[in-house]
Amino acid sequence: MVTQGSDQGQLPPMLDQIEDRFGERPKEALVDGGFVKLEDIAQVQGGKKKCTVYAPVAKPKKEGVDRHERKATDGPEAAEWRKRMGTPEAKKIYKERAATAECVNAQARNRGLRQLTVRGIEKVKAVATWFAIAHNMARGFALQLQPR
Repeated sequence: MVTQGSDQGQLPPMLDQIEDRFGERPKEALVDGGFVKLEDIAQVQGGKKKCTVYAPVAKPKKEGVDRHERKATDGPEAAEWRKRMGTPEAKKIYKERAATAECVNAQARNRGLRQLTVRGIEKVKAVATWFAIAHNMARGFALQLQPR
């Protein structure tokens, strides 16, 4: 767990943590724009433990520039990511993220989990665990067959 405001720099450790917990590294990562850091993309898409990154490409500052075209500063992995994210297939895959993870995030916000008002790892984990339990119970009740 980190205490910085941005997710940049967190993609490689997140994938390492998943691999440590489940004994296998994901083949693909669908992450939001906050995770986009070209060095991270190069690291996780290159090497022995390749993981294909699906993340939005930021809109260019200059008008008329295609965000999916390689930039002069891009390495091969970043160029590959940009090009991939311009394809209909990648756009369809990335849409899956909004249909799954964003729904839970929106429900959390609607239920008041906007900002953690506690300090310390143990307290933060306790609040997150309580929320997860309450969320799972609410979903379980909603999915049960209702009597006629």
